[in-house]
Amino acid sequence: MFKFKNDFSVTRFAIILSVINFFLYHLPFFSFVRKNVDAATFGGIIIILSLIVIMLAANFFAFYLVFFLSRIAGKILIPIFFILNASCVYFVNTYSVIIDESMIGNVLNTNYAESSSFFSFKLILYILFLGLLPAILVIKAKIRKEKPKTFFIRASITLLFLVVVAFLNAKNWTWIDKHSKQLGGLAMPWSYTVNITLFYVHKHQKNEKEILLPNASLKDNKKEIFILVIGESARRANFSLYGYKKNTNPYLSKTTNLHWFDATSSATYTTAGVKAILEDRESSDLYEILPNYLNRSGVEVIWRTTNWGEPPVHIKNYLNKEALEKECKGPDCSYDEVLLTGLKEQILASTKNKIFIVLHTSTSHGPTYSKKYPPQFENFKPVCNSVELGECSKEELINAYDNTIVYTDFILHKVIEDLSQLTEYKSTMFFVSDHGESLGENNLYMHGMPKSIAPKEQYEIPFIVWTSDNSEQLKQKIDLTQANVFHSVLYFLGIQSPIYNEELNIFKN
Repeated sequence: MFKFKNDFSVTRFAIILSVINFFLYHLPFFSFVRKNVDAATFGGIIIILSLIVIMLAANFFAFYLVFFLSRIAGKILIPIFFILNASCVYFVNTYSVIIDESMIGNVLNTNYAESSSFFSFKLILYILFLGLLPAILVIKAKIRKEKPKTFFIRASITLLFLVVVAFLNAKNWTWIDKHSKQLGGLAMPWSYTVNITLFYVHKHQKNEKEILLPNASLKDNKKEIFILVIGESARRANFSLYGYKKNTNPYLSKTTNLHWFDATSSATYTTAGVKAILEDRESSDLYEILPNYLNRSGVEVIWRTTNWGEPPVHIKNYLNKEALEKECKGPDCSYDEVLLTGLKEQILASTKNKIFIVLHTSTSHGPTYSKKYPPQFENFKPVCNSVELGECSKEELINAYDNTIVYTDFILHKVIEDLSQLTEYKSTMFFVSDHGESLGENNLYMHGMPKSIAPKEQYEIPFIVWTSDNSEQLKQKIDLTQANVFHSVLYFLGIQSPIYNEELNIFKN
C-alpha cells in the first residue's frame, strides 16, 4: 500500500510547494490569460505554456531559497503566504479586484468598520480549505538539510532556466508588458509581496511633511460659507439629474440654483481621490491641502467625517463619526446624517466671516450598500443584503446602490436647507465624489482598478453645485475634474494667492 512520506529534501519540498501554490491560487491568473490570448494559435499556446513554466520555476526558486536559508523561517512564512493567498483569491473571485499597489494602499489604509463589512462565511471557507489546510501540511513536514554546493548548483540552474525561457519569449514581451498590471496583480504571492514593498518604498520617497504653499491673504471681509461634500463611491450614471431612468434625486431635481456637470476622478480609490480634490495640482508629492491652507490663511475651517483616507488635516475643528455621535440623538445617528448634527449652530457660533466646511461621507461604499441608509430610504426593492455581490441578482444589487444615492440626495437637500436659512451669508455647496463604482458590469464590482484599465463607471463622477441667490454665477463649463475644487474655493472665499489658477475656477469673474 502507498504510504505518504512526511520526510522531504529541500528541493523536493520546494517543488511540491510550487505545484500546490500553482494549482490552488492561480485560476484567476490563467482565466485572465485565457481571455486575452488566442489559445487556438501557436503564439497563444506558447504564451500560456511559458507563463506556466515561468510561474512554477519562479515559485520553486523562492520557496527553495527560503527553506535553504532557514527551515524555521520557511515554516512560518509559507503558511502565512498560503493564508494570504487564499484571502486574495477570495477577493479576486468575489469582487474581480487586482492586487496592485493602489489596492495594497487601500487595504493598508482601511479601518476596522470598513474591513469588517467584507466578512462572510465564504471567506472563512477559502481561508480554511485553501489557506489553513495547506499551511498545516507545511508546518508538519520534516525537511532535510541540503549541502550549500547542491543549493548553489540547483539555484543557478533554475535562474539560468528562467533567463533562457524569458529570452526565448522575447517576441511576447510586448503582450506581457501590456498586461503587466493584471498579471502582476493576480500572481500569488508576488502580487502582494512585491506591491507591499513598492507601496512603502514609494511612500518613503514622497514628502511626508507637506510642501507648504505660498502665503495667501483675504481680499475682503464678506460673510461667505463654502460647504464641500465629498461623496464616497458615487457614480454619475445612477443620478437621475444626469438622465438615469430611476428617480434617485427627488429633492435635488426640484432645487433652484442647482447646477451639475460631467466630471472625472483622478483615481479609482479613496485616498488618491480625496487627495486630488484637496490639492491645488495633481501630484504624487504631498502639497499643503486646502483645509490646512485656508486655516493658515485666516478662514474658519470645519471637517466632519464618517469616512477615512484623507491626507493629514491640521485644523482645530476636526470631528469624526464617534465624536459626532456623542452629540446626536435619534435612530439615524449611525448614518451620514450625523454629519449635519449641530452644523448650523457651529456656523453661527463662529467669530469669522469666511467659513469652509468639508463633509466627508461614506454613503455609497460597498459591499454593504443596504446598510448605508435608514430604512425609510429603501425606495427600490428588492435589495442585495450579501457582501458577496456576485451572489445577488443585478436588480437587487443596483436597487441597494440606488437607495444610497437617494439618501445622498436627501443629505445634500438638508445641507442646502441649512445654507438657505443663513441669509446673511453668501453661500455655496459642492458635491464631488472621490471616485465611481462598478456594479457587476463585465463582472467587476466596487472600485480600485488601475485607472489605465478601469471601466468608466469607476471614474465618471457627479459634480453638483448649489449657490445662494446672492452668490456667484457659474461659467458654462461642460466637463470638470476634481482639480476644479481648490481654485473655485479660493475664488469664492476671496483668497488672494500666487497659486490661484483662473482656468480651474468654475465661477464667473
